[in-house]
Amino acid sequence: MSNRTSPPGRANWAAFVTAEPDLARTVEARFGAYTHHVLATLRKDGSPRTTGLEVRFLDGELWLGMMPDSLKALDLRRDPRFALQANPGEGQSMGGGDVRIGGRAFEVTDPRAKAGYAEEVEPPQPFHLFRTELTEVVRTYVEDDTYLVVQVWRPGAPLRTLKRT
Repeated sequence: MSNRTSPPGRANWAAFVTAEPDLARTVEARFGAYTHHVLATLRKDGSPRTTGLEVRFLDGELWLGMMPDSLKALDLRRDPRFALQANPGEGQSMGGGDVRIGGRAFEVTDPRAKAGYAEEVEPPQPFHLFRTELTEVVRTYVEDDTYLVVQVWRPGAPLRTLKRT
C-alpha cells in the first residue's frame, strides 16, 4: 500500500522496525493486546483532544482509521501532530509496559490505497484513513520491582534507556 520515505526526524513503521526490531515487537504486542487505545490530537484553539481509536500495523505502516467527519479526523487534517497511547489494560500491572507513539498523521485519499486497507481491515464505510510518520516511541516499565525503565526512540538516534529507582 505504501512505499513512501519520511522526512528527516520522522520515520514510518517499517523504518522503526528496522532500527529497533525488539522494541517494535513489544510495541505491536501492547497495541495488539486490546482493541481500543487513546489518541490525542489538537483542537482549533490548540488545546488537546483525547478520543478512543483502533490502530492497524499493515504493510510497514501504522494506520489510523476514523469515522467520516469525526472531530479527531478534522483535527488531524488541520494539524497532523498526534500522540497515541496503548490501552494499559486492567489493574495496575501494565503487562509489557506503558507504550506511547508520537508523530504526524497524513490523510490518505488515493482510492487504491484506501481500497487495499479496506480489503484487509473491513472498516465501516465511508471512513478517513491516515498514514503516520513517527517522531518518537516511548516504552515505560518496571524491572525487577526496583527500577522504572524508560526506553525512548527517535528517528536517526540510537535507542536511549533510562533507569530510575
